[in-house]
Amino acid sequence: MTSPSYARNRLMARTPVGKGAHTVTFDSQLGWMAACWLEGRLVRLTFGYSSPQAAVANLAVDRDPGETTRSMNSLIERLQAFAAGERSDDFLDVPIRVTDKTPFQQAVIERCRRIPPGQTLSYGELARAVGHPGAARAVGSVMATNRFPLIVPCHRVVAAGGGLGGYSAPDGIRMKQRLLALEQVNSRRA
Repeated sequence: MTSPSYARNRLMARTPVGKGAHTVTFDSQLGWMAACWLEGRLVRLTFGYSSPQAAVANLAVDRDPGETTRSMNSLIERLQAFAAGERSDDFLDVPIRVTDKTPFQQAVIERCRRIPPGQTLSYGELARAVGHPGAARAVGSVMATNRFPLIVPCHRVVAAGGGLGGYSAPDGIRMKQRLLALEQVNSRRA
């Protein structure tokens, strides 16, 4: 049976990419992942799927898988090590393509990227951090349509009062809990 969060991911708008885009699927301890790069920047990343076909279908780009580059291979290795609990990683050095986002959305994405592994911010705290107190719902919308999970660690953004909030990856809240627990273990090791 398809979970509601899985169905929501499938309905995300397709990301048009041009000639020169590279896509790849790979397995990890967090399920199959798929990624797409264009001009040296990550365009979209998916994870948590039971097959490479499901991962690439939920990548939602208009390109077929192709060859990987050296930087892609490096990121794949880092993502696999992170998923296996072998290393903590903030992925801050990974360039992402956000030119289609508003200045507010870009600010939320960039601030979210700076939440350290093993720590969390509430939607309201993130809104205040980007200079928009009272915009917690808007922050939630940005997180719900995050094309770069793990790279933009939306799993580190939680509801006020300690609730987890939502998570649109496969397995939803269970995956969010798993990621936060994984980062707690890695933070203690570091």
